[in-house]
Amino acid sequence: AAGDSARGATAFVTLEPCSHTGRTGPCSDALAGSGVARVVFAQSDPNPDASGGAERLHAAGVQVTGGVLADEAAAINERWARTVALGRPLVTWKLATTLDGRSAAADGSSQWITGEAARADVHLLRATRDAVLVGTGTVLADDPRLTVRMPGGEPAPRQPLRAVMGERDVPAGARVRDEPGTLVHLATRDPREALDLLWRKGVRDVWLEGGPTLAAAFVSAGLVDDVYAYVAPALLGAGHAAVADLGIRAISDVRRLDLVDVAVVGGDVRIHAVPAVGTPAATPATDS
Repeated sequence: AAGDSARGATAFVTLEPCSHTGRTGPCSDALAGSGVARVVFAQSDPNPDASGGAERLHAAGVQVTGGVLADEAAAINERWARTVALGRPLVTWKLATTLDGRSAAADGSSQWITGEAARADVHLLRATRDAVLVGTGTVLADDPRLTVRMPGGEPAPRQPLRAVMGERDVPAGARVRDEPGTLVHLATRDPREALDLLWRKGVRDVWLEGGPTLAAAFVSAGLVDDVYAYVAPALLGAGHAAVADLGIRAISDVRRLDLVDVAVVGGDVRIHAVPAVGTPAATPATDS
């Protein structure tokens, strides 16, 4: 965009310019072609498929300085670096429950457990992810849109991929089919297979919603990296739990989470937590 003004200039970037050809060519080649005289970057690229841009720039005659504010850049890029290390998308599980842990009433109704402020907060967090994932059971029961909406209710300009996982078909009249953006049906019940399919589509950060069965499958597989729980000061006494049976029979086997943040959102409480050190963790995916 700078055009001729870039010639002889210095470019500052948080991550080493890539040497990878994907949907676009290597960033390092674009910088060299722009005529910049120097590139300063903070963090070396940990992705072996994309690293090497510094050498490529140097070979093109561009002065390169790396490692400037590396720790600060690593903090900014932490989620991305984690997904590269794991070889799969990161998964954030969102749930909404009453104080007694119910995500739906005995008749299956769940709209709405939390208030408008909490639901608006969910949309803000959805907007930062690459995909929103639910099971076919949730589509059949709740007919969700899975979109990101602005405070006024209109669709956001950028919409995450809408992903539905399960072997049952997505009904032709489901609202998830009619919204702007892209819908993908992952015809599997295996969480690892679903994440592998999303990875191949370029998804690196997944917002997991849906029913207790899907949540239990991801938790049991050690494939949940973050949890956002919205808790309403309400009681149902009966109904559906937020997560199905995890196979835990003794308190010694409880799956602990470490608190990251607790906040009041409108009339509800939002808890952000991550799996505690020592809990079952996912292993890096292998190429297939």
